[in-house]
Formats: sequence, structure tokens, C-alpha cells
Amino acid sequence: MINTKKIRKFFPAIKAGRTISNNAASTQVPVQLLNLFEKLIVQYDNVHRGQSAASLLTTERFESSYDTIAQFINAPSRKNIVLYRNATEAINSVMYSLMTEFKDGDNVISTFMEHNSNYVPWYGLCKEILSKFGVNVEYRLVKFNKETGELDLTHLKSLVDQRTKLICCSGASNFLGTKNPIKKIREIADSSGYIQPDGEKKSYLLIDGAQVVPNIFTDVKDLDADFLVWSFHKMLAPFGVGALYARQELLERMRPFLYGGDMIAEGKVSPEKVEYNVLPWKFTAGTPNILGTILSAQAIRLLIDFSLNPVKYKYFMTDKKLERKDIEEAMKNVEFHQKILIGEALEILGEIPSIKIYGPKNPEDRTSLIAFTDRDKNPFEIAEGLTKLGVESRAGCHCATLAHHYFELNPPASCRLSFYIYNDLEDVRKACLAVKKICSGQW
Repeated sequence: MINTKKIRKFFPAIKAGRTISNNAASTQVPVQLLNLFEKLIVQYDNVHRGQSAASLLTTERFESSYDTIAQFINAPSRKNIVLYRNATEAINSVMYSLMTEFKDGDNVISTFMEHNSNYVPWYGLCKEILSKFGVNVEYRLVKFNKETGELDLTHLKSLVDQRTKLICCSGASNFLGTKNPIKKIREIADSSGYIQPDGEKKSYLLIDGAQVVPNIFTDVKDLDADFLVWSFHKMLAPFGVGALYARQELLERMRPFLYGGDMIAEGKVSPEKVEYNVLPWKFTAGTPNILGTILSAQAIRLLIDFSLNPVKYKYFMTDKKLERKDIEEAMKNVEFHQKILIGEALEILGEIPSIKIYGPKNPEDRTSLIAFTDRDKNPFEIAEGLTKLGVESRAGCHCATLAHHYFELNPPASCRLSFYIYNDLEDVRKACLAVKKICSGQW
């Protein structure tokens, strides 16, 4: 397992004595990034908008951050990376950029296990936008097995046809914890025969990687996804930065999501024509989240260092190119660490007769979150009780509203515990034994 004793001292929230088990929503920020922020603001200036030494230095740091992000997921280059405020905005950007490509009679496929951010934009596209222009596009939802939490690939295949432009699927569910078989989904998308604008015959595949990239070794070349989104606030960085990976040829063809400012080629604006900037700046209208971008890239480097050797850093605050073998080893360590934690949680919570655990029963098949309901207490009661016992959890639908309705839960809510690299077995036991205490009425 990762040496949490060496890591925990770097997190002010942990040092304050908090037992944090709501990490699937957001992780905590280490002091290294807070210190870096203070250092950066001494020489801070806007990017691509000045000739001062501060502007040039900030621009260099900002642009090289894109290289770090691309290397982390094995994208060909920074041209494949577009940064937004969060994964939700990244998904919306794909929807708006592809909007004019949809034809009457097309369909888009999502699933019942999606985060609202990977369902509602497509609902809006079909029901509220294209329909107003007389373009009828259908959205279709894939079922999952209620007992195992596995996506129903047979049902997915039955929904895909020659009019399926896009399949939108979670890489891992933030409610069930299920790790979806992306490669198999890719094969189904490839078999549709849909003719894309450039002549490709396949459905595009968009993966919501918000629970994948921070927790699982991710190689976009291996996955062969057309689009992948995730957020950095789930992997140690502060709020305000989400990423979109897309194939370069798609970004070159797609219309921008936002217009104005830096996304315009220098001096290329006239009454007759506007030309757009080169990738990835074509998709960065206005002043970007400069410091957030730099901190997010450094969070990647720090996460790798924490996972490999929390005492001696190799990548944090350097310009070293990330080595693929180090990324893989680091993220495999993260996966293993979280597998041990969630295995312990499954064992302890599994001893409570009144609760139902959702998703896969094998820790190998899930990420480090566990959602459950109790037959006698509602999820909010449990979460409030946990707070009184010093454990931070989350009750609600976790923005996975479709899945909660799929189980016919009333209210459509569950209680969820989720862990990250700074959590240890003591945290898991404290959280799960507190649940046991509350559900058995012993407190």
C-alpha cells in the first residue's frame, strides 16, 4: 500500500483531525500546492498577452502544463487537451461543438448509471435544442444489472444502429463503483456503421473519466476513446479545472464551444472572416484559469511522486517529461491501495444485516467508493449520524439520479463512503464501524 503516514502530514485537513470519506466528490489539497500558489503569484501575469518577463514566464508554465496533462494520459500532444472549469463543462463543450453535425433521425446513447453531467446535456440536446429547429434526435439509455452493477452490453448492442452518432458512457460509476469495460464498448461503437462527416464509419465514444483518471491507470491510445473528460479537483488539485481529451482531427474540425479572446488567431478578425487559433488555444476563449492550470499539472506530478516515493520527489516542480512506466507504476499503486481500502469497507459493511450495498461485490471490479441504503434509516439520517461521530460522508443521489430511480429508491438517495490515497485502514474501519453503530441503533 501507499505510505499514508508520509503523505498525511502534507494535508492540512487531515492534520486537523478530520476523517474524510467523501473523496469521490472532491479530494483534499496538499500543502505543496498551497505553497506553490503563493510562489506563483509573485511572478504572475496574463498569458499570451504581454512581453514582460512575468508574462512570458507565466505563459511558459501555463503551456507546459498542457504537456504534463497530455503525458499523464498518453495523449499524443498538448493539441489533444482542452481545459474547462470542470468535467461537466467539458461534456457540454462536446455537445455544443457537435450540435450542428447531428442529422434528423440520429440518436445518441447514454446509460442509466451516468452522472447527470453525462445524461442531461444529451437530454437537452434532443429535447430542448435540436427539436426547436425541427431536427429530431433520440436519446437512448442502456440498462445495468441491479445485482452486479455491470453495464448490460447486450442491451447496449441492441440500441446501437447506423444512426447512432455518439455513445456517452461512464468509465466508472460514482454510485455503483462499477468499472466499465471501455474496450468492449469501443468495439460496439465501431460496429455501428454511422457515417461521420469525415467519412469514418463508427459511432463516437465519449468517456466520463471523472472517477477513472484520478484512480486508475489511463492510456487514451489503448482505450481508443474519441473523447475523455475528468476533473482535477478529484485528484488533489483545487477547484476550477476540468479536462477534455479529444482526437486531434476531431478538434480541428469541430466548431468552438466559446467564442472570443484567445481562441482567435492573432490579427485574423475582419468584417468578412474570423480565423481561429491553433490547437489547443482554439478552445480557450478569454483569459483561462492560469494558476489553476499550473497547479493541476503539478498535482499530477505530486500524485505520481506520492505514489512512488513520498520522501524523494522525482517530478514535482521539475520540467521532466513523465515516464510512462512511472505513471503506470504510480497509478497501479493507487489502484492497489484503494482496492485494499474498499475490500475492508465491503467486509465490515457486509456484516450489517439491515443495509444493501450497491454495485460489484468484488473490490477488484470497483473503485474506492461504496454506496448503501438501510431498511430502517434514510441515508440522510445515517450521514448526519456519521458527522456526529466524526466521519465525513455524503448522502443524496450523488448526481446519479437515473440510477437511484432505476432501483426505485424513495427518496432517490443513498449514503456513500469514498476514499483516496491519504486514507488508511484506520479511516475505513472508523467510518464503517460508525455506520454499523448507527444502523444497529447503538448510539
